[in-house]
This record gives sequence, C-alpha cells and structure tokens, in this order.
Amino acid sequence: MAGPDAADQRTVSLDAALAHAAALRGRDPRMALAQAREILNAVPGHPQAMLIEGQALQLLGDLPAARAVLTRLSAEQPRSAMTAFELAMVHGGLGEHDLAAAALERAVALKPDLMPAWHALPVALRAAGREAEARQADLRGVAAAARDPLLVKAAMAMHAKDFPTAEAMLDDRIRLVPRDAAAMRLRGEVAWRQGQLDIAVDFLKRTLDIAPGFAAARELLVRIVQMGHDVAGALAHATILVDDDPENPGHALLKASLQVRLGEQDAAAEIYRGLIARGVKSARVWLNLGHVEKTLGNQADSIAAYRSALELDAALGEAWWSLANLKTVSLTEADIAAMLGAQGAVEDDEQASQLHFALGKAYEDAGDAHHSFDHYTRANALRRKDLDYDGARIEDGARAHAALFTAPFFAGHAGHGCQADDPIFVVGLPRAGSTLVEQILSSHSMIEGTMELPDLMMIGDRIHSRVEDGEFASFADVIQSLSPADLNRLGEEYLDRTRVHRKEGKPRFIDKMPNNWMYTGLIRLILPKATIIDARRHPMGCCFSGWKQFFARGQLFTYDLDEIGRYYRAYVGQMAAFDRELPGSVHRVIYERMVADTEGEVRRLLDHCGVPFEDGCLEFYRNRRAVRTASSEQVRQPIFTDGVDHWRLFEPYLGPLRDALGSVETAYPDVPADLV
Repeated sequence: MAGPDAADQRTVSLDAALAHAAALRGRDPRMALAQAREILNAVPGHPQAMLIEGQALQLLGDLPAARAVLTRLSAEQPRSAMTAFELAMVHGGLGEHDLAAAALERAVALKPDLMPAWHALPVALRAAGREAEARQADLRGVAAAARDPLLVKAAMAMHAKDFPTAEAMLDDRIRLVPRDAAAMRLRGEVAWRQGQLDIAVDFLKRTLDIAPGFAAARELLVRIVQMGHDVAGALAHATILVDDDPENPGHALLKASLQVRLGEQDAAAEIYRGLIARGVKSARVWLNLGHVEKTLGNQADSIAAYRSALELDAALGEAWWSLANLKTVSLTEADIAAMLGAQGAVEDDEQASQLHFALGKAYEDAGDAHHSFDHYTRANALRRKDLDYDGARIEDGARAHAALFTAPFFAGHAGHGCQADDPIFVVGLPRAGSTLVEQILSSHSMIEGTMELPDLMMIGDRIHSRVEDGEFASFADVIQSLSPADLNRLGEEYLDRTRVHRKEGKPRFIDKMPNNWMYTGLIRLILPKATIIDARRHPMGCCFSGWKQFFARGQLFTYDLDEIGRYYRAYVGQMAAFDRELPGSVHRVIYERMVADTEGEVRRLLDHCGVPFEDGCLEFYRNRRAVRTASSEQVRQPIFTDGVDHWRLFEPYLGPLRDALGSVETAYPDVPADLV
C-alpha cells in the first residue's frame, strides 16, 4: 500500500501537469490538448483537465468537440462560472447566440465580477437579435465594472484634478481590456474635464461602439457635442436616450432643449406637454413649455404655462421675468406683492436678478419710474458682478477692424471667398429693431427666417484663438495670412454649419445675430455676395432698452449704462469706417424711419436684398413663424409708435449713458464728425 509521501508526490505531479497544460494552452493549443488528455487518461473526469481540453479544442477550431466537452463539464460543475463562460464562447462561435447568452447569464450570476463575461453578454444578445436586453446588459456590465478598485481609484484621481494619474491608470486598463466600456467612458470624462473635447468625443464614441446601451456615456456625449455646431448630431443621440428609456424625464428634457435650438418648437412642446400629462410636477417643465409657446406665438398658452410654473415655485425669478418679457403683458399689483414676498426664497443671484428685472418692468408699466429704475439697477448689478466683460477689448477690436478692412484691402481680395448669396445678416445691437427687420424679411416668399445663429461668431472666435495661442501677433495678421482657398472654405463652412436651420427650401435665409457687426469685414471677405443689414435705433432708447433686459446668454456689455454706451459708440465708429471704405455695402434701417414710413423703408430694404416687393412684407405681423427673441410678441402686431421715446420717462437717471454716448447721441441718426 502506497504511503502518504507517494500520494503527495502524485498530487504534486498532477498539479505540475495541469500547470504545464494551462501554460501550453495559449502558445501551443495542440500540445495543451495532448497534455490534458494524458491527465484525463490518468484521472478520468478531472474538471480542470476537462476545462483545458475544451479550451484547447476551441482554440484549434474544433467547436463541436469543444461544445461536447464543455457541456458535459457544465452539467458536472454547475457552480463553475469559468466553465459557463467558455461554453458560451463556443456557442457563440457556432452561431448559437441564445445558448451563448444563457451561459453568460449563468457565468455573471455565479461570479458578478467576471468582466470578460459582462463584456461578452451584450454581444451575444445583439447577435441573437435581443437589442433591448443587450442595452440592459450594457448597463449591468458597467455597474459591475464601477466596483472595480482600479476604476474607483481613477475616478478619485479625476475628482481631485490629478488628471495625469487618472489618464495613466485608465490608458493602461484600456490597453489590457479594450472592451472595458466603464474605463473608456471614464477616460472620456477625464478628457472633457480638461477641455479636450475632441479626445473626449472619440473615447465616448468608442464606448458606445462597445456598449450602445450605456446611457451615462451617451448623455455625456450629447452634452459635449451640443457645445459645438453639431446640434443635429447631439439630437440624434438624445433621441436614442429617450427611445431606450421613455420614462426618464431628464432624457426627454435634454432632447426637447436640443429641438428648441434647432427650431423644432412643436416637437419640443409635445415633449413638455407629455411630461405634464404624465404627472411630472416641475416648475421648470412648465417654464420651458411657456418659452416654446411664446416662440410659437401662442401667447395665452405661454402666459398660462408661466403662471403654472409660479404656482409650483413662486420664487422662480425666470418665470416672473418671462411673463414681464412678453412685453405685451402688464404685471398687476398682486404680482408685485408676490414678487416682493418671494425675494427671500430665491435660490441664486441669477434668479434674483430676473426677479428684479421683472419688478422693474412691473413698476415701469405702473408709471413708477423711481421704483422701476431702482429694481433695474439692482437686477443689473447682480448680473454684472459674475460676468467677465472687457469693454476696452471691444473698442480696440472696432478700431483694428476699421484699420484692416479698407477699400485697398478688399480690392486685393476681389473674387475671393464663397460666392453664394444665400445669407442675409441683420447686425447691430439688441433691442434696435432687428427682430422687426427679420419678421418683415421672413414674410417674403424667397426669404427664410431662422434665429440668432452663433456660427459666424464661432468662426471669428476661432480665428481670434490663433492670436491667443501665440500663433499670430494680431487678428489682422491671421486674416492677411488666409489664402483664397482658405476664404472660400470658411464661407462654405458657414453655409454648412447653418444648413440645419434652413427648413423651407427658400433661396435666402436670415442670420439675426446682432453681434455679427464685429465681423462685418469678415463677412464681406468670406461671403462677398451676402447681404448685410444694420438695424439701428436711437442710442438712448436702444441702450436703455438693452440695459433693462435680462439676456439668457451673451450681451455681456448690457448690464452697465456706461459700458453699453461705450459699446454703442464703438459699433457706430466701426460701421462708419466700413461705410466710408465700401459705400453702400451695408444697408442701414433706422427704426424711427421704419415706424414713420413703413412701406417706403420696406421697399428700400427689399430692393437692397435684391428681391421684389411683396405686400406680405407689410403684413409681417400675420407671419406665424417661430420667433425666439424678446420682441417676439411685439412683431406679431402692427408697428406702433408708443415705444419710440419711452426712455424719456427715465431720462433723469440716464446721465452715465448719455455721457458715454457723447456725440453719437446728439448727431443721431447721422454719424458724428469725430467718428467719421
């Protein structure tokens, strides 16, 4: 009878043989198979040897034989997660995708941290045509990976802003496990937090190639992509989020916000109405619905929506301002009392600012200039303190523009740029009548109204960034370095970027971004056949109207009377220089003249745009197109004269504005001699 030493020796010998077979498996599966079968001859039914046999057969491509071995082993070892995983791989190789998915479900149930099985499960489900289950498996796999100690450490490094450490850990992980969706998404977030948007988008797209159902990755991708010009691409991903999880209100709201940006107001309204019908009690949902109804011209529904928002949150300053900002609605004494009572409950400075803007408007409507001006002042102070606005930069930019874009300069660039005549740019200052001009033009059968498009500003800012990055010494140097091909490409880029907003197939379209006046020369350089309209209003009325307006974004110069006056003066100076160098290139619409002689001014406007006169342009207020600016309700009425000199009610308070404007005010509508 053999003694204990002999038994130990046999065990050691068996362990060594198994280790040798396992080591051979990767580099020489045929030898591994022979070694495993030799072990099985000595120890029939040994589980580890059978597993190696099945793995070797799979690697050698004999899938039916591997299936037979692993099926038997799975029956004998039902608690072995690795056996279930290997059997699933064989089923998948044989096209037995439902069996593969079932085996993988067993594997992850037995060993929840078996990440290769989590990575394979969605693949098997998709191959079986079970997409909905695959998307759920994506999420379950990500949740399992989130408990991984390495990913936890990488996330902690990211939140501590130790980005190099987080990057190194995640890059190593992705090299070892290329299908680790959780690591890939986290790597994308690390890039995003560092402002590396292109890198972030690449990682997130790779994540979704691996795990299309990974909602957190898709949502982050949407939020990054929509920051650029591909809003349509962001909407496509948001639609997938909603389709995957129709009951998720956050995804629905994200989709609706993108539809609003693309001018799909009716579709956005349906989402908001659907959420309300489902019982979502949110002041923000009502508020967003009010914004859309206003844009669509449904004033009564808009008012009702804003009132419903305030019933849920009386301290929601944005809802109060939205009511006031309809311009055609007068807030009551009860409204004033409610706003005054809500001041202590407002959640932040932005909401408080909007509440004070609304109070300013309410007191203004009541004829109380003193209290009105006081609240406007408080509103502007709250808004201005958090903004980074450099007035000198604007003034220097206007002077540099005048020095660069001269008649000889344009003569040297004759024939350059994209020759399309599609765009009609309406520039100037906000609250100068640009929405009225847009509404008149968009009532023409050949012209489509869009909105205040950011695309030209983004192209211009990109050129400026080359100066800020140290590549060029000045904006003028960048412009002068551009070849004819560059100029043509930039013009075509603008048309490509704005095409998504053109829904009606008309030959011309309007870009009503007022700030584009800063890039008048750039417009003429890259789109020499585009039409440029400068909408201008009395400087006191225009600037005061802008100062008492809360802007959701941009227009940083409007929250201080001195700053807005200097801005207006810089604008007039630059446009005067452009008129001098290229007379007639810009058509100016003086608001007061449009009010006094509407038909004459409309005829001159259409003539400059090169389109025939149409009576519909005089009945612009019948145009039911969506309008997204503060004047949306005013342009749905015939022109009225009451607002032309309304600023005079506040004249005693406007000394700083008048001083900043100087001769620009006294010479209006002409340009003062000191600016010519």
